[in-house]
Amino acid sequence: MFEKLKSLFAPEQKQFSQKQFSNVPLMAMYNVGKPYWAPRNYLHFAREGFSGNAIAYRCVRMIAEAAASVPLLLYKGASEIHAHAFLDLMRQPNPSQTGPALIENIVAFLLVAGNSYVEVSSIDATPRELVCLRPDRMQVIPGSKGWVEAYQYSVYGSFIKLPAEHVLHLKLFNPLNDYYGLSPLEAAARSLDTHNAASAWNKAMLDNAARPSGALVFSGGDGQLSPEQFDRLKTELEQNFQGAAQAGRPMVLEGGLDWKEMGFSPKDMDFINSKNNAAREIALAFGVPPMLLGIPGDNTFSNYAEANRVFWRQSVIPILRRVIDTMSASVGQQFEAGVRLDLDLDQVEALSHDRDALWQRVNNVSFLTDAEKRQAVGYGK
Repeated sequence: MFEKLKSLFAPEQKQFSQKQFSNVPLMAMYNVGKPYWAPRNYLHFAREGFSGNAIAYRCVRMIAEAAASVPLLLYKGASEIHAHAFLDLMRQPNPSQTGPALIENIVAFLLVAGNSYVEVSSIDATPRELVCLRPDRMQVIPGSKGWVEAYQYSVYGSFIKLPAEHVLHLKLFNPLNDYYGLSPLEAAARSLDTHNAASAWNKAMLDNAARPSGALVFSGGDGQLSPEQFDRLKTELEQNFQGAAQAGRPMVLEGGLDWKEMGFSPKDMDFINSKNNAAREIALAFGVPPMLLGIPGDNTFSNYAEANRVFWRQSVIPILRRVIDTMSASVGQQFEAGVRLDLDLDQVEALSHDRDALWQRVNNVSFLTDAEKRQAVGYGK
């Protein structure tokens, strides 16, 4: 009964004989469908983003190294402190790292994973060591009320549970997750995939330049090749028209064979511009002006120095302040209440133009004393 009902509602299908198609050319198509987007996880971002993409790699290195190069100052209220145990810890956070190396690791993990974890080891309630941990090995353990209760660190099958007060968790804003941050690489993931795919396509084209995308259509006889003809044609294509050494060789077709191009040439796809657009979008996600990366076609800034100042003001300083503010609030208060880290931006050469303009503007004010002018530019009396 079900078979009869199915036959009543099934669409009518026309029956064709093999003879009707004996002289019709046949071709095969592949990779037709939706685009494939790579997985969104730390492992992919570390391998295909940081390690496998020059633009993302350079963006992360530029921001992390610039952040690590800024000298740190310590204040209590408005007074600068030149010697303090907190400063000593920031200069040498653990036996295998200096302070700039720790800052570089923290910022780099933030940019790649959206999260950065620092374990604080204390003796007698005083911090003694700061160690940056890999984000992919950390897992947040929330309590019954939703607040973070502990962290679990796993390595080589072993698990260590760390109390929440012993871990500094820095994360970038994520509107879809309460516990983990959002990496800039995730926001630029599609552009990253496009840029990597363009590089892979270009490499494959160089390795196999004489095999364009298309199909050989046989329209002679009954439209079918014999097994011997098919094997001979396949062997000739592999031996004579594949590989970089065979690039540019003309293909001579005979016996009813015709070449049907099925893909777009690099010119049709606007290959170079599409790759540069993807590179610009990756740089945009990190806040790095494309001019600093040598990406053509970007005239937003009139010169390199202006682009460099914007890079420092909008990308390096905000993420570095996030790091030192977290350090001050969590680690510094365990040494002494009221101490805080600050940035010695006067030592940043890229910002010298802004500093000179500020000093000139303050110096031209006639109604301020020298002490007030010093305070206005960030110095003591």
